[in-house]
Order: sequence, then structure tokens, then C-alpha cells
Amino acid sequence: MKSLFLKSGCIIISGIIIANLFSCGGNETQGKTPALSNENTSGEISSSSEERPDISNEVYAKGEEVYNQTCKACHQANGEGLPNAFPPLAKSDYLLADKVRAINQVIKGSTGEIIVNGQKFNSTMPPINLNDEQISNVLNYVLHSWGNKGDVITIEEVKAQRGI
Repeated sequence: MKSLFLKSGCIIISGIIIANLFSCGGNETQGKTPALSNENTSGEISSSSEERPDISNEVYAKGEEVYNQTCKACHQANGEGLPNAFPPLAKSDYLLADKVRAINQVIKGSTGEIIVNGQKFNSTMPPINLNDEQISNVLNYVLHSWGNKGDVITIEEVKAQRGI
């Protein structure tokens, strides 16, 4: 019985380690941009290029990479945020209403109450340390994912908000 437990424990631990390696990019594709398909590495359905004709696959992939590294922890892989803590980006009336505000939210961060899709959120978003291209890419990814049909944000628009 003891050896069965040890074997089962090893199998479970091995499965956890393997799952963590793949979820943290510890596979052979680490450092490479994955080929775009209808399913991204998080298991969530991504927008197809037919649904986002205004941005390229390259911009979308780069934006997804930045999102996964800097935004996903709070706003979640599906863009739905965390109730009463972090607002959703998926189908977000607040996000889609004002692209200048969206750019400034990333550059400068924000504090205080906001209302997103009728729900109040009162938390802090720190400024995100990204370059202008990364901000443009990540916002274009978010504005064209999870059912969002937002505007295109150019690097020049980001630079203008930064005051460069």
C-alpha cells in the first residue's frame, strides 16, 4: 500500500510539474511567438483575423504576449477580471468608450472608483512600464479580443499621450 501511495504521489507531482512547465512557457517554444490559431496557449478562444481586420496577426501576437506577461494576473486569461477587485476588459464599456483614456490608463495608471458594465470597481492600477510599441500592441490585442470591437491604437497616439 505504501509503495502504491508513493507511485501515485509521484504521478500526481509529475503531472503538476509538467502542467506548470507548459503553463509557464517551459516547453521547446519558449521565446518564440506561437503560430496563431483559434486557440491560444491559455486555452481561451482568440479572435480570428476575419474578426479583427484592422490589426495584423503580428500586432495581435505581440499584444497577446505583452498581455500574458503584464495584464493577465489581474484581468485574467479570458479578460473577465476578478469580481469586486479588477474590472473586465472583455466587452468593457469603459475600455471601449475612450481610447485616449485607455492609453493613459496603461501609461499613468489610475486610482479611484470606476464603473465598468454597470459594476463599481475601486482599486489601483499602477502605471505599466512598457514602451510605446508594446502599449499599442497590448491595447490592440485587448480591443480586438473576447468580443471587443474597438478602435486601432497607433504608436503615434501612444507617443502623443506620453508627450513625446
